Amino acid sequence: GDAGEGKMAAAVVQMSCLYRGMLAVRHTGIRSLIPGVAPQHLRVFSVRKEPELEANPFYNKYQDKIQALRKAKPQEYNARLEKRTEVKKQAVGHSKQTEFINIMEQQLEKRGKSTSGSGGFTKDKTLESIFNIDKVKDKTGEEIGQIWMQYFANKDTICAVIPGETFETLSSRARSCPTFLYALPQQEGYEFFLGQWSGQQLHFTSLINIQTMGENAPSQLILYHYPELQRDKGIVLMTAELDPKFLDVHQAQCLANQVQLFYGTRRQETFWLVETFNHKPADFRHMAVIAELEQNGLGALVTQEA
Repeated sequence: GDAGEGKMAAAVVQMSCLYRGMLAVRHTGIRSLIPGVAPQHLRVFSVRKEPELEANPFYNKYQDKIQALRKAKPQEYNARLEKRTEVKKQAVGHSKQTEFINIMEQQLEKRGKSTSGSGGFTKDKTLESIFNIDKVKDKTGEEIGQIWMQYFANKDTICAVIPGETFETLSSRARSCPTFLYALPQQEGYEFFLGQWSGQQLHFTSLINIQTMGENAPSQLILYHYPELQRDKGIVLMTAELDPKFLDVHQAQCLANQVQLFYGTRRQETFWLVETFNHKPADFRHMAVIAELEQNGLGALVTQEA
């Protein structure tokens, strides 16, 4: 890989006790939120104690994995719960975020060395494996884009045709800031997902999954970007694979829209959140992410009709 990718681990997420203890934030009062300022009444779901972990609204979704870890590696499981006893309930957004880096660096390194796909994901999902580039060489970027969108229209996934210039912005920002915390609106509040760029792929893993499985947490959504036609046709093609046990197509689309919002924005204040997360973690406030989503109309609950 190139040096940029080698340096990815250095800019990885920095979260800590509080973020390990934070899984969902209730909707109450969010609309009037000033970015970066968290009102005291916004509660944090702590995972200090097992009953509290089980009381988390997203626990059921991950219960099998948590139970499997408990049975297969009881010491590791207990050690993780033990670590959480340090977590103090405190105002949202006041915490240092270092220990978490190590887990995420390990995960990135593993992903780089790994040769097999995680879960039901395709190993080396190339553009050629999806369609024949030679057959579309004579077509315009617009025509190829239509073919691409049509191809995926009836499939349980998401896709996009990204203008070349937009992708340049996404790509260069991803190199300097490979990781970000996304908030998916759910019935119970917001579920947090960590997004990590690895080359042209963007892997999403839910925070609770990382908390219970550490560096073994598998991806639940992968966005694949194909720049092969960028130079000649001015477009970059994107599609995705998702784990239907954890995410549906609408939720995957919501996360993809957030990538566009945070990495593709022309508003410096919006991208500043991503820079802060990667380079000044102590200043990062996860509530500012939610405020930004609300402000841009992406904070509504994702439903099948959406």
